[in-house]
Amino acid sequence: MSQLTWIAGVDTVDRQPPGRTRPDAIHAGLLDHLSTAVVLLDGQLDVQYANPAAEQLLATSLAHLRQAPLHTFFEGADWQAANLRHALAAQQPYTQREVRLQRPERGRPTMVDYTVTPLSATRLLVELLPVERLMQISREDSLIAAGQVTRALVRGVAHEIKNPLGGIRGAAQLLERELERAELREYTAVIISETDRLRTLADRMLGARKPPAFRRINIHQVLERVRLVLQAEVGDALDLVRDYDPSLPELWADMDQLIQVVLNIVRNAAQALLEIPATGLPAPHGAPRIVLRSRVLRQFTIGACRHPLVCLVEVEDNGPGMDRELQETVFYPMITGRSKGTGLGLPIAQSIMQQHGGLIECDSRPGQTVFRILLPFDPAPAPTPATTAGHEP
Repeated sequence: MSQLTWIAGVDTVDRQPPGRTRPDAIHAGLLDHLSTAVVLLDGQLDVQYANPAAEQLLATSLAHLRQAPLHTFFEGADWQAANLRHALAAQQPYTQREVRLQRPERGRPTMVDYTVTPLSATRLLVELLPVERLMQISREDSLIAAGQVTRALVRGVAHEIKNPLGGIRGAAQLLERELERAELREYTAVIISETDRLRTLADRMLGARKPPAFRRINIHQVLERVRLVLQAEVGDALDLVRDYDPSLPELWADMDQLIQVVLNIVRNAAQALLEIPATGLPAPHGAPRIVLRSRVLRQFTIGACRHPLVCLVEVEDNGPGMDRELQETVFYPMITGRSKGTGLGLPIAQSIMQQHGGLIECDSRPGQTVFRILLPFDPAPAPTPATTAGHEP
């Protein structure tokens, strides 16, 4: 009796009427073509069968799965063996949401939902559904919407700030002319200086005043310019590592604005690394290092647009990382994790990327912070309803 026949519980030894398709062939076709990962466990929760979708999701063949219990693919408490045994004993299905699945061949874990269904007193069917990409698309939509609302609010506030600044500066200049004592003119000079500083801050809040000058550019020219600028600023204080994909085609963008975006992110990473207190001991996560990485993603969705090819630029550092609260608000104005930061650089960078049809994402944990710049190689098409499917994990 075949493995698939055992799963279905159908005895195909019985003779079939002429012209009738064998049940095991039907079940084999169904399981092989399912996009949902399906795994069959025995009473000891060991893998007995996995369909091709499960092999792809777990990045492991069925032969290896049979030698490795399924719980080895989950992180710690995300796999509740007691719940599976209870489902088997009570013959009741249950679903676990948003658990981390660790695939040995692909470093980063992925988020999945899994549903456990008892087939008999000694068999459990486990369906694994990847949800990381769906969660990421939801986060991207939230980032885009929040960025648009915040940008409109900040620009309104900046305009309201700039309007009285001109009057304050002019009045201070007139008052300065009437004052004869030099020590009193020092106060008007302070007023004028601080007014100019506030005006500069308001201009930064307003963002770029001219539309992007789009043309075909090589992303590695941008990364090399940023690398040289930062190398001149920090010298040998940290390592700058290049990890480029030389096969990337040219993309449609404004080079000067992209340099501003990448330089802002790289400078933030460098400042986070250099602000670590010098104790004379080795850094907890190794020598200070920033990695500039370029890759291509295929069939990737940004917001509501699905693109055949997307340029991925990663800026990775091995600093202390950011806490979860800061990660969720880092692209909002006036939010910063640095003592000398203004909290305007990342919101402006996000605004520039949205003008390009792209997006900036952040993922951080102690010892690894990664900013991902996602940018279509070609101009974004007109918005149309899109599916939530993105780049396959």
